[in-house]
Amino acid sequence: MPALPTSLTLGSVRVETPVVLAPMAGITNAAYRRLCAEQGAGLYVCEMITSRGLVEGDQHTKDMLVFDELETVRSVQLYGTDPVYVGKAAEILCAEYGVAHIDLNFGCPVPKVTRKGGGGALPWKRGLLGEILEAAVAAATPYDVPVTMKTRKGIDDDHLTYLDAGRIAQESGVAAIALHGRTVAQAYSGTADWDAIARLVEHVDIPVLGNGDIWEAADAVRMVEETGAAGVVVGRGCLGRPWIFRDLAAAFAGEQVATLPTLGEVTSMMRRHAELLCQHMGEERGCKEFRKHVSWYLKGFAAGGDRRRSLGLVHTLADLDLLLAELDPAETFPVAELGTPRGRQGSPRERVVLPEGWLDDTDGTGSHVQEDASETSGG
Repeated sequence: MPALPTSLTLGSVRVETPVVLAPMAGITNAAYRRLCAEQGAGLYVCEMITSRGLVEGDQHTKDMLVFDELETVRSVQLYGTDPVYVGKAAEILCAEYGVAHIDLNFGCPVPKVTRKGGGGALPWKRGLLGEILEAAVAAATPYDVPVTMKTRKGIDDDHLTYLDAGRIAQESGVAAIALHGRTVAQAYSGTADWDAIARLVEHVDIPVLGNGDIWEAADAVRMVEETGAAGVVVGRGCLGRPWIFRDLAAAFAGEQVATLPTLGEVTSMMRRHAELLCQHMGEERGCKEFRKHVSWYLKGFAAGGDRRRSLGLVHTLADLDLLLAELDPAETFPVAELGTPRGRQGSPRERVVLPEGWLDDTDGTGSHVQEDASETSGG
């Protein structure tokens, strides 16, 4: 069995642990990235922003490009369907925001994205995919900023794209490709196909990062051992469990560890999360942003429904402190939750929403999809 990778190299960027935080809309803001980084080394990627929003100076997009003062490696995921906008946006990120790494999103399964030919739908157009990747790499290369891409297996089982996408990425000068082992039609349902990740590893010479169904550090180790991936991308598995990055750092260092915090330790993490949100956003908005995380943190614990509801309506840090103090700090971690899915799952889609005639050809060169000016950053 090959030795586990202990670090990850993406062009000029060296990541001390081969672990990447997946961008998640409304989740991976500066506060959450700081919280995760406090647990262990890794690459912590900003929420997805749209290339057109950035180029046209959209205020919402600019507001999302906020970085913590201790965030030394600025990493941003960029969405776009037009090579011109993507190239301009990549240059802005490098020149004006000091970004050290750009990831391009070709994996989003959300219908409002795929109906415009974006996200996981775009790699079907091989020519267009190549144009976008080449534009981003050309814009970022003078700044020595590596460009990576994230994708899925394909639109559905009858329209797979990942092997061609890997070849095009390599030919375009992309530093690495991350593969979520599901199709767009699957969304977040079912089981991730790690065999597809292994096939992509064999197909390309650039690093491949595996994504999908990493709920514990042991899953990440198993994925790398089974697929030969250079590292892992962790999304839903860290919801309400930022300490998973501590476990991942230990696992890739060859240590056997699984953090089983008491409820008291979990409430301390909740308080730290809320505090960081308030520092970055102000107390009122920070507390509102924190509410969505409560059910994830308390998943499996015996905290009563009334307390959960009250925590889900918290307005101030003082209120949060009072409510957290009512929880039993000695309650042990619910081990039954280990290895179970977190966050959204949903059902597979009977039909992926695509632009009319999208599947008629696989080229797309020159037939750029018009980016919608109203498309919001954040996914």
